[in-house]
Amino acid sequence: MALPNLLLALALSAVAFIFIRKRLKNARIPLPPGPASDPLIGHLRLIPHAGQDLFFYRMGKIYGDMMHFEVLGQSVIILNSVQAAVDLLDKRGVIYSDRPDFRIYELFGIGDSLVLLKYGKDFQIQRRMVQQHFTNEKRTDYLLVQTREARILAQSLITRPEDRISLLLRYSTAIIMDIIYGHQIVSADDPFVKIAEDCCEAAAESGPPGATPVDLFPILKHFPSWFPGTYYATFARGASDKFERLREYPFARVVEEMAAGRARPSFVASQLEALAQSEARDSTNIKRIQAAAAIQYIAGAETTSSTVSFFFLAMVLYPQCQIQAQKEIDAVIGSDRLPEPHDRENLPFLERLLQETLRWNQAVPCGVPHKTMEDDVYKGMLIPRGSTVIANVRGMTLDESVDKDPFNFDPTRFLPQPAGRGEPYPIGPFGFGRRICPGRHLAEDSVWIAIATIMATISISRVIGKDGKEIIPDVLPVAHGIASHPSPFPCRLTARSDKSLKLLKMAESG
Repeated sequence: MALPNLLLALALSAVAFIFIRKRLKNARIPLPPGPASDPLIGHLRLIPHAGQDLFFYRMGKIYGDMMHFEVLGQSVIILNSVQAAVDLLDKRGVIYSDRPDFRIYELFGIGDSLVLLKYGKDFQIQRRMVQQHFTNEKRTDYLLVQTREARILAQSLITRPEDRISLLLRYSTAIIMDIIYGHQIVSADDPFVKIAEDCCEAAAESGPPGATPVDLFPILKHFPSWFPGTYYATFARGASDKFERLREYPFARVVEEMAAGRARPSFVASQLEALAQSEARDSTNIKRIQAAAAIQYIAGAETTSSTVSFFFLAMVLYPQCQIQAQKEIDAVIGSDRLPEPHDRENLPFLERLLQETLRWNQAVPCGVPHKTMEDDVYKGMLIPRGSTVIANVRGMTLDESVDKDPFNFDPTRFLPQPAGRGEPYPIGPFGFGRRICPGRHLAEDSVWIAIATIMATISISRVIGKDGKEIIPDVLPVAHGIASHPSPFPCRLTARSDKSLKLLKMAESG
């Protein structure tokens, strides 16, 4: 027995030696720079709950494109440049594809969904499901739905401009629900709309993602509701039934329609058909389909409506862009028909308008955080294992070495010189690496056809205040849960002509 014990002791000593040597080596590698921190709590008091994107951008002016913060002993790495994000999140995706804990979303009951899942088998299975349904080649399958809903949106905006915010959410919801569940929304009291609104409201009230007291002190989720710091945990448990209904109700409808032989093509139907053929219809795979379907609504509907809201804000603040876009549409399409997806390649200014909207303000300005699965070294700086890594997309789009006058909305920046500055289209609004949004093509197409249809049929203008002066909206975005939206602002929406309104009505009846 002496020899095995000796070998075991030697093996353990070797492992301990390697571990200690690695730690000593890492101790000599500097962390990325960052501001001074407080004892024990680190930068907890310094990092704001709102406006983190601009805070990190300003800090980057002092400390560089990659910074280190610490919150209660947890390393937080901020990436403020596209180059750093590509080098790490794309090229070293095997290290950077995990997620930190989002305990509020776990209490909501959606912690097992694709966007929030830890990197591993479940993530890979759900990712494969979604990628198969949203390939670049399949995007043409959804253009009819997007075009139909864009026309419904434009007509509704003309007749009910005061409902702009809810109409934009209905637009994105209708597209997602049709593609994911095969359900066409035809009325405002549709139960699918109610479910969507309830989940959006709950997400908006759930606090800063990953930064609520229960995220920072997980033990709080076990404390009673009267205990300080438990508000968001209590709220999330109380709202979990809304997310359960999002998972269960639309899914059950698809199952019922498939059994009756009247199910329309959809993501859920295709996954259930594939599951039946594989003879693997167990509760685990059913839950995976439900989770993958539900998160596509949560991740897609609100971010699409947010992006179109930022477009409206840009048109109010920069009316010359609207004039130029409408001139192009009139010249290329004319006034006898509405824009179609195939017109996109012939409308270069409108394409730049879309890309500038994505660059100017993002629906998810700090992205969804990544987490490192092992130690890494980048440009001589240590990124410790278990670090939360935030790709500050907003900061990247404000890089003056790439984008001149970055706070200004200017679609001509993308024009080749000398007409423009030859600046690149934005990289990052849909994420990076193995966590890049698999529905990015769908999202971009949804925004494009909405913008094109609105520009062809609607005039957007400033509201005149009681003092007789135009009201200039505030450009400051407001975060609601994961997504960011413009602060509420007034604008005037009118039909460009009787003919455009007639075209919209004909499209609806046809």
